[in-house]
This record gives sequence, C-alpha cells and structure tokens, in this order.
Amino acid sequence: MRQKIVAGNWTLNKNVAETKSLIADLKAQTNTSGARVIITPSFVNLTTAVEAVAGSNIEVAAQNMSQHDSGAYTGETSADMLKSAGVNITLLGHSERRAYYGETDALLAEKVDKALAENIEVIFCFGEELEERKSGKHFDVVASQISNALFHLGADAFKNIILAYEPVWAIGTGETASADQAQEMHAFIRKTLADKYSADLADSVSILYGGSCKPTNAQEIFSKTDVDGGLIGGAALKAEDFFGIINANK
Repeated sequence: MRQKIVAGNWTLNKNVAETKSLIADLKAQTNTSGARVIITPSFVNLTTAVEAVAGSNIEVAAQNMSQHDSGAYTGETSADMLKSAGVNITLLGHSERRAYYGETDALLAEKVDKALAENIEVIFCFGEELEERKSGKHFDVVASQISNALFHLGADAFKNIILAYEPVWAIGTGETASADQAQEMHAFIRKTLADKYSADLADSVSILYGGSCKPTNAQEIFSKTDVDGGLIGGAALKAEDFFGIINANK
C-alpha cells in the first residue's frame, strides 16, 4: 500500500529560534497522525531540526543536495554532510531550483544517482509552467522531466523515490488547480510509470501534489485516487495550517 505523506517545504524561512518554535508546535499535534510527516528546514537549521523532532513522528529532509562528494564547490552540501547531520531524505528538482538556478534534467539525474547511491531517499519534484499548461504541453513536459531524470534507473530504485507534482502555474499566480486537474495529472504520471516499468511499480510509488494546497482544499485533493499527499509551501510555515493539511490526509 502506498504511503500517505505530507511534506512541508520551508524554503528560505525560519531562523534557529523560529525552527525550534515551529517544530515544538508541530510535535504537540502530529504524533497521532496516520500520515508520514516530513519537514525541510534550511541547511543551517538541519541539525537543530533533527534534534528538535526527537521523540516525534516528524522526519527532516534537506531542500537540495550536491551531486559531488567534496571539493571546491562553494555553497554546496554533500550527501555525507546530510547524513552526518542525521538527514536521510532530500528534495531534488524543485521548481525554484529549476527556474532560479538553472537545474536541468541531466543534472538532476546525477543528483538522483548520488542520493540513491548514498541511501538518501529522494522527493523528486517536477511540473509545468503556466504557458506550457495553456498551450496544452503539460503532459509532454511532465513526461519528459520524469523520463529524462529517472528512467535510467532500475525498478528497485523507486522504493526510495517519492514523486511530487508541482503545477508551477498554480503557485502564487492567481490561477487555481482543481482537485480533478490534480487527479488527471497524477493518473497520467502513474500510467507513465506503468508503461515504462509495471503497473505494480506504478501503484507502489507515492505521488504528492504541490500546488497551493491549503487546509480548505486539502481534503478534496487528497481524496482523489492517485493523490497520496502534498508537498506544502506557505501553509507549512504555520503549525495550525500544516496540521490541518496533515489531518486531511489520514
């Protein structure tokens, strides 16, 4: 059975004190949740977060990871560094990394390979821009992003991969994706996996929805057959909102 997962992407938010405070608030509410709960603080707060979540069901992930082991790569963070901080999960391919830092499918394939080789679980992000959606290219874009970065992998690799569909056009643009649109794309993603590998593999992979999910729409979105949870942005920065979304995914 696929895991129900709610992951909170904190992006460039929360200092050390704020990280401790938010985690304390979350710990008071999430221990009874049936969903898997993951948070992604900034790199500088990962150790603080790992210590703070002790005794809870909350897991800590990184927002990114280098494909390199070590060397003259200023500002980068390696798999070994993450593991030494107690972190064994990372986001890769987030839309902001693609848009602002030029991360390509080829680079992401390298990062995925490195993470899996180091036994780091991957939350792999992908999704189309507004003009791609409006021009009807959204299925092609998503299929390309998945196949270019992941389809060189063997089937066993997907035991350590969570997929996160981000309709970039529905994040902070004023446009809204419906629950039916989310289901349509998630079903397409699952079929894409089934066509490449098998129906059994496709049915085993958790696919998260990452398009402006809030407590007010989470239950409707999560009720869809192929939606296994959410990758949450702004709503993950407030304990009450994040818990409301977590509670919708039991």
